[in-house]
Amino acid sequence: MTGYGRSETQASGRVIVAEVRAVNNRYLDCSVKLPRAYIFAEDALKKEVQRRVGRGKVDLFFTIKEETGQGLQVKADLELAKSYLDALAALEDGLALSAGDGQRANIARLKLCARFPDVLTVEKPEEDLDQVQADLLAALDAALADFDAMRAREGEKLRSDILSRAGTIEELVGQVERQSPETVRAYRQKLEAKLREVLENKQFDEGRILTECAIFADKVAVDEETVRLRSHIAQLRELLDKGAGDKNGGVGRKLDFLIQEFNREANTIGSKCADLNVTRLVVDMKAEIEKIREQVQNIE
Repeated sequence: MTGYGRSETQASGRVIVAEVRAVNNRYLDCSVKLPRAYIFAEDALKKEVQRRVGRGKVDLFFTIKEETGQGLQVKADLELAKSYLDALAALEDGLALSAGDGQRANIARLKLCARFPDVLTVEKPEEDLDQVQADLLAALDAALADFDAMRAREGEKLRSDILSRAGTIEELVGQVERQSPETVRAYRQKLEAKLREVLENKQFDEGRILTECAIFADKVAVDEETVRLRSHIAQLRELLDKGAGDKNGGVGRKLDFLIQEFNREANTIGSKCADLNVTRLVVDMKAEIEKIREQVQNIE
């Protein structure tokens, strides 16, 4: 099922923005985009998605911003600085330059020395990777909660639409059932008339003709198909009712299979009945089934 979720959390001196985006897919396909320094947490994040999402193409995006100056340390390399200062003093002596006021000269030398490479360095303390991973998972959890809320709203709309279409199919099945006996009678009468015409000038067993007509007429009856269709509709409603509590991602697959059975029964009815009215009903039925099939692809 398509969906989007976002969270922004602050933890351990970082601002973590987590985004979850999903589109329809037959199976679960998860990708994670993290700053290079945090790649170590990728597997844990994927496992959490697998635990919470059944299927779909899911993309995770993380933006991580360190708070200004958080935990940073400035260190001075005194030995290197002394070497620079000694070199500056040698230049002054060698070039016979006046150092001027002693205090001011020292301050000037320090400022100049601080600009030289590697005299002052900014270091970041070693991070607790377990804590970093826990912070990322917490951000993901909040984003998934937002993601689930959006999917729940969409899911309720899908459920209402599918149930409405299932009701339409049920009405069409009822019309087929009412039309079917008349179709069978008409078929039987046509068959009997045809056989009598063919055998008009020959000896024939009338009882045998009537028996054969009854057998062939029974082949165009669709009672079994309409009963199975009604059973499938009842099963569809049951699956949709239970779907909200199913966390294993199996409802979508079950519905997908069930809709194939809807199609099979509708096709059989269409092939059995040459009656124009029934054919029209079957066409309408298949149109609704196809719309349900498309919607089922959105269900996890």
